[in-house]
Amino acid sequence: MRSAGRRFASWQVWLLMLFCLWGGAVSAQGGSGATAADPVDVHVFWRIGCPHCENAREFLGRAAQEHRLRLLEYEVGDPLHREWFMKAVSHFALANPAVPLVIIGPYHWVGYGRDATTGAEFLAAARACRAKPCDDVMAALIAGEARPAAEPPAPLQLPPRTLRLPLVGEVEVATLSLPVLTVLLAAIDGFNPCAMWTLLFLMGLLVGIGDRMRMWTLGAAFIATSALVYYLFLAAWLNLLLFLGVLLWVRMAVGLLAFAGGAWYVREFFVNPEALCKVTGAESRQRVLQRLRELALERRFWVALAGIMALAVAVNLIEFICSAGIPAVYVQVLTLSALPVWQYHAYLLLYILVFMLDDLLIFVIAMKTLQVTGLTGHYARWSHLVGGALLLLIGMLLLFRPEWLSF
Repeated sequence: MRSAGRRFASWQVWLLMLFCLWGGAVSAQGGSGATAADPVDVHVFWRIGCPHCENAREFLGRAAQEHRLRLLEYEVGDPLHREWFMKAVSHFALANPAVPLVIIGPYHWVGYGRDATTGAEFLAAARACRAKPCDDVMAALIAGEARPAAEPPAPLQLPPRTLRLPLVGEVEVATLSLPVLTVLLAAIDGFNPCAMWTLLFLMGLLVGIGDRMRMWTLGAAFIATSALVYYLFLAAWLNLLLFLGVLLWVRMAVGLLAFAGGAWYVREFFVNPEALCKVTGAESRQRVLQRLRELALERRFWVALAGIMALAVAVNLIEFICSAGIPAVYVQVLTLSALPVWQYHAYLLLYILVFMLDDLLIFVIAMKTLQVTGLTGHYARWSHLVGGALLLLIGMLLLFRPEWLSF
């Protein structure tokens, strides 16, 4: 009989396959134009060398496909575009005209802040104009139609400035930045019993050897290999998502994965109070422990080193299943922010560092005191609850408000 962890992993695979098929069907249907809604026109006045203009255009370019936007861009250095810009300035009675000037229906913005604030307002205006057709003010001005003075449009339904998180309370959206989210998810992912028991057993064997150099080298090799394997997994998933781009079905699939993983974590809090790893059964665990014992006591140092590193790879592959999708969900959130490539990988390294902190702490304490201690199941159990609540929240945001995750 398969364990709960294996059933969950299998369910993830079937879910992803289902959404692959669903995404293909949606693409085929959308190509016919039978069900696709008309895009919302977004008028963008910009100037060469304006960094805020570039940020606004980059955000709208990413959002155009998923949110069905048609970008109409006007560089104000062009005389005709400059004339249209002045018409907009006059119509909206702008006291301090500047670029970028973005106009969606009756709504307008001067300047650009952040994706999570100004960008979210753009998308809210597009949703409002899609729900109830808006008067395209800029199109009328370009066509030379006489327009009455602008009146305040209907207020937009904007994201709240604060979120209430389970066990955390009221949090400012602006403070829930990408570094904070990285540290939070990595710390929760680090409280993982699947690799922890292997490290604790290895430390117990090494402490009994008495050879300090061998202890430090083999233990450090296990931890370094674990970190490298996890980084390669995250980097591969990041490259895949960056290659696929902003596709609706990919975001929906990862959102459902996050929601399912969160529900599974919350369930584990109640049904698995010892926070035991269910991915590896008793027989598999005994085989791993026996192999660890043989490698730790292997007289040929290089054979022991290579074996420990290979075992670390195998154990961390198992740990991916036990993580309930946290790394995949984190990388999906990471791709929602337009960053240089080096910053993507810097965040991955930060994730790995925080993820490995508990292992490093156990290792250093064991090497310094020659006593093995570990984090109890109590902490791992509560990390299940906090992690589950956070995954549920991220899943809902990926499904319904992805712009809130653009940091």
